[in-house]
Amino acid sequence: MMKKSATLLILAIMGMTTASAQTLTPEILWKLGRVTAVGLSKDRKAVVYKVSTPSVEENKSETKYYTVPVTGGAATEIKDHASIVTDKNVSPDGKYIVYHESVKVEKILAKEIYPELKKADAQIYNGLDYRHWDTWNEGSYNHVFFRENRDKSKGTDIMKGEAFNSPQAPFGGDEDYIWSPDSKKILYVTKKKSGTEYAVSTNTDIYEYDIASGQTINRTAENPGYDTHPAFSPAGHLTWLQMKRDGYEADKNDIIVDMNGVKQNLTANWDGTVDSFEWSPDGKKVYFTAPIMGTKQLFEVNFPGKTKIAPVVRQLTEGMFDVNGIAGFAGNLAIIPRTDMNHST
Repeated sequence: MMKKSATLLILAIMGMTTASAQTLTPEILWKLGRVTAVGLSKDRKAVVYKVSTPSVEENKSETKYYTVPVTGGAATEIKDHASIVTDKNVSPDGKYIVYHESVKVEKILAKEIYPELKKADAQIYNGLDYRHWDTWNEGSYNHVFFRENRDKSKGTDIMKGEAFNSPQAPFGGDEDYIWSPDSKKILYVTKKKSGTEYAVSTNTDIYEYDIASGQTINRTAENPGYDTHPAFSPAGHLTWLQMKRDGYEADKNDIIVDMNGVKQNLTANWDGTVDSFEWSPDGKKVYFTAPIMGTKQLFEVNFPGKTKIAPVVRQLTEGMFDVNGIAGFAGNLAIIPRTDMNHST
């Protein structure tokens, strides 16, 4: 179902059909390419996506990049996708690049604490968070770094000495840190707790690091639950996803906009939870994906700003499929990755 307020172009980038019935085995499944939308080309005339094909023998995936016109058409393989799409990790002024690395912060292994016991294989902990699923905490943490864009030397660790993760473990990626529009600050998501307190809490916050002073402030200290997915509106308003309660990881996710200290919850009166969001290029609406009736669909909500107009959520797609994010906007077209039980992304 299409709403008159927006025209949607839904690209089924890759599909698979068989001429005859065939049993789907794990071996066949591993041969299928995994499609991921990267974004739009700089001129917004093409969609850039990647196809990762896993290899059981090599224990890794081969990735190829392609473009396809936003209006549909044949796909073209490309070698240098970074020159076609904007790299979100480069500061808006082009001077710096932000990235993350694993940094050894704590001594956990017995032979690190007792150097004379060179054959010791014990690990020493004082609280929970010693293991997450199949991964031991061995004292290394994801830290956010920045350096000059053309400088390949070691960058500046903006979390130096801190036993905290950004991106968040185990699923966080470079969506956990962004540049401010003026390129003077880096905002990143982390949970500054340790041990048992870390394990039972969901209180991540969005921190702001000032490059000139080296100082860090907490932009979401008042909220006790998750604060994630920071982004800036076209007008420069910090926006993020927020859950209200600490320790409840399945709480309702709302879209929060900070207008110079005045915070507005765009989805407070909507009975649903947000997965991901993108601002419209004109800054008048926020588009987002959310689960509903066993599927994941595309929605929009208007941005009233400081007026007395109420935010109103509208569902834009409906069907037996999932909308897995928003690749970008081209004119009045929203480019969205879509999948269902019979089609890949």
